[in-house]
Amino acid sequence: MSTAKFVVGVIGNVTSICLFFSPFTTFLKIIKLRSTEEYSAVPYVATLLNCFLWLLYGSPFVKWGVLVVTINGAGAFIELFYLCIYLAYSKDRRTRRNAVLMITAIVIFFVAVLLINLLGIHRHSKRQTVVGILCVIIGTSMYVSPLTIMKTVITTKSTEFMPLPLSVFNLLNGIIWTTYALIDHDLYITIPNALGVFFALCQLTLYGCFCGNTIRMPTEITEVTENGKGVPPDVMSVGTAQFQNHAEV
Repeated sequence: MSTAKFVVGVIGNVTSICLFFSPFTTFLKIIKLRSTEEYSAVPYVATLLNCFLWLLYGSPFVKWGVLVVTINGAGAFIELFYLCIYLAYSKDRRTRRNAVLMITAIVIFFVAVLLINLLGIHRHSKRQTVVGILCVIIGTSMYVSPLTIMKTVITTKSTEFMPLPLSVFNLLNGIIWTTYALIDHDLYITIPNALGVFFALCQLTLYGCFCGNTIRMPTEITEVTENGKGVPPDVMSVGTAQFQNHAEV
């Protein structure tokens, strides 16, 4: 591993960890209220799946990358911690059941992908292609979420629910991991992170256009946003993982 690649990867690990901890205040609120209210488990389940896939991608079975493994291992642990809190404080049986079913589904999917790669695909290059494509698909699909909050900003002409620090961090994180991917000549890491940079720039542009406005959202929109359904997970790729915040990223 080149020195430049290692340094950039370490910096990327630091910024990624910060983004992984960005929903921490949400879970402090859940613990304080002893209820998940209307917060959704979907962003955390999706992020967990993404971490699992990138863990496999960075493993010796596919394409060994210690920095890819470390950040996604940490990310998977953090997401599991969040989900344990979610299940512990979810009062609605249907909500808890749906969360358990989603977690079970992604575990089964990941195990299936793992077994197919280990038992059915014997060349590392083919494994890298299969797992890499899955990572790109899952990662790219998660970028639908920032589009939702951007639409809200344009509609309300207010950046109240799009925090500037988060957008800046997502931009820096995307740039760092895109740089890492380019040094490593890794297309599968480049694609989701390049998209992350693009959407972060779009968010910052919107912030620059509407940051002076103090118009609050209509009541019905505010309620939906604050209960966690209207705010997208704001997932942002960090080259090896996706992060969400209910303030991604």
